[in-house]
Amino acid sequence: MARIAGVNIPTQKRVPIALTYIHGIGHTQANTICQTLNIPVSRRVNDLTEDEIVRIREAIDRDYTVEGDLRREVAMNIKRLMDLGCYRGLRHRKGLPVNGQRTHTNARTRKGPAKAIAGKKKGGKK
Repeated sequence: MARIAGVNIPTQKRVPIALTYIHGIGHTQANTICQTLNIPVSRRVNDLTEDEIVRIREAIDRDYTVEGDLRREVAMNIKRLMDLGCYRGLRHRKGLPVNGQRTHTNARTRKGPAKAIAGKKKGGKK
C-alpha cells in the first residue's frame, strides 16, 4: 500500500482516482500531477515503481498544501472571521449557512435536525 502525504492510498485504483483520497487534491490536480510526472492515467497504483511513488510524493509536498496543513489553514481562516465579528464569522459562530442560502426551509445540514415548536399545530385554518 502506497503512503503519500500521510494517507494510505488504495492500491487497486487508477493513480488519478487514488490521489483524490488525499485531502486537498481533487480530480483536476490529480490529473495535472500525472501529466507533469509523465505517469499514464490508466496506470494502477500497485503497478507504480518505487521511484514513481517517490516522485509523486515529492511533487505533492513541493507544490500543494494538503491534509493537516490545509485543515489547519481552513480552521484558522474560519477562526479569524469569527474573531473579527464580521457577517460570515457570525454565521459560522451560529452554525448557519454562510454563503447566502435560504434558511426558512432547508439548511438542515448546517442547522441540525428540526426542533419541534411547542404549541404549533400542523395544518391550516379551521
